[in-house]
This record gives sequence, structure tokens and C-alpha cells, in this order.
Amino acid sequence: MTASPSAPSSRAVTVAATQMACSWNRAANVDGVESLIREAAAMGAQIILPQELFETPYFCKDQKQSLFELAAPAEGHPVIERMQVLARELSVVIPVSFFEKARNAYYNSMAMVDADGSLLGIYRKSHIPDGPGYQEKFYFSPGDTGIPVFKTRYATIGCAICWDQWFPETARVMALKGAEILLYPTAIGSEPQDSSIDSQGHWTRVMQGHAGANLMPLVASNRVGMEQGDSCALTFYGSSFIAGPQGEIVAQADRESRMVLTATFDLDRIAAQRASWGLFRDRRPELYGALLTLDGETTPRR
Repeated sequence: MTASPSAPSSRAVTVAATQMACSWNRAANVDGVESLIREAAAMGAQIILPQELFETPYFCKDQKQSLFELAAPAEGHPVIERMQVLARELSVVIPVSFFEKARNAYYNSMAMVDADGSLLGIYRKSHIPDGPGYQEKFYFSPGDTGIPVFKTRYATIGCAICWDQWFPETARVMALKGAEILLYPTAIGSEPQDSSIDSQGHWTRVMQGHAGANLMPLVASNRVGMEQGDSCALTFYGSSFIAGPQGEIVAQADRESRMVLTATFDLDRIAAQRASWGLFRDRRPELYGALLTLDGETTPRR
């Protein structure tokens, strides 16, 4: 007699999204992130996502040579080292967003800190936006790390950065590489060229689609507050959220408040659902060559 297959094992992991406003008091900003992380850990969170570039206001509103002084190498970076100590103390995973200087190159980067405080690696933002109020191409080179995933104590996770989230290819690559949770630290809000534009709903739905298309949870952390630059002001709309594996919103913050959100997922059960749904079984990579082109037909010269 053949035994029937056992039910999927259980591996519950609690994730957290955070959001807050930032000022030019850099020490206060880092203190604020530490406070949010401690709150999330007290709520049972094991993987805690702070927002993009939390050490300062979002400085890409203007093109200012002096702001390159904000960048620092990953090795010996004081904020990364502080988060390593905190991660070790609380036994939590912390993706740390920072402005990286690598000799004469500058990147919008994320350092993945594991629950023992070890640094698992660096991801450099792949897609760099350029538009009114979001002039990132002045500061950042396109990332050269590829799109990695990180095997942490609690889960294998992929962490892309803000503008990366508009590209479904990024999420699919992380999923194909074995990610079990998708993370997106962001900084997005008003559009200074047109006050009638409110991208919050669009921003949310695109990431819900990534969660549903890859059948895995997703965490997005954004900032809040109005930040004044020389040429414009941006009002960040928060709305940080956690989505489940069908793209459903399981927790979402408001547009203005400092907040911590948590949700718990059984990753083994989700993996079983992902296998049985067939989304990865039925992929046809041989048909997707157009994705390697800019116009759907012509392969770019290298």
C-alpha cells in the first residue's frame, strides 16, 4: 500500500514594512529607523524593511554637486555597521538602503544584513529614473550587481529598489532565482510638473501584480512627509503595504503617519501552492527573446 503524500510542512515567517518622514538631521533619521525596527521586532517581525535612502531627505529633487558628499563606501559604512549590531541584537534581517561610493562610481544600493549581523551582500539599483523631482541619473550609475537573491536565516529574499518595481522582469528574475519574498524599499510621492497626478494606486497595483504573478508575498516601504528642494517640493504618500501571494493587500499604512505593519506567511505552504498552480512549470523562455531587445525585435549591440 502506498502512503499518501503528507501535507506541506509549516514555516511561518513574519515580515514588516515601515514608514516615516526624514529631515536633514541624519542622526535623528537613523534613530527613527532603529526605533521602527525595534517596534517591528517587538511585534514578532523577523524580516524588517526600512524605506529607500532613509539617512537623509530624498535628495534627488535637485542636481547639486555638493550632495555627492553624502555617499560613502559600503565597507565601514557607519549606518550599515549600526544596523548589523541591531540585527544581531534582535535576531532580525534588515535590508539597509544607502548612497554608495565605489571609487569614482556612485550607486543607490542596498546592503542585506542577516539576523546574525553578517553582511550577505550588496545590491545596486538596476533601473535609474530621471524626471522632474526624481533626477536620479545625475547621482547614480545603473547597478552592476545583476539582480541577486539572499538566503537569510528565515527565508530567501529578493530586494529591488523603488523604480525597479515598475519592471515585472525584476520580480520574475528574483522569483526564478529562488526568492520566497519580494521586498521594495521606495521613495515616491507627488509629481511637481503636474499636481493632478497621484500615482499611489498605480504604484500599489503594479506590485500587487508582482506578488500575484509570482505567487509570493511582497513588502513595500515608502516614506511620508513634504520635503522641500531648491527647484521643487515633493510630498511622499506613504501607503507602505504587505501583499499576500495572490496579490491581496493584507496590511497597508496611511499616507501621512509613521507606521509599522506586520504580516505572517507560511512559506512552505505558499511554495506548495506555487508549484501546483503551474506558473513556473508552464513558462516558455524560448519565446521570450524579445525581452532582450529594446524595440521587441533588434538585439542591442554590446
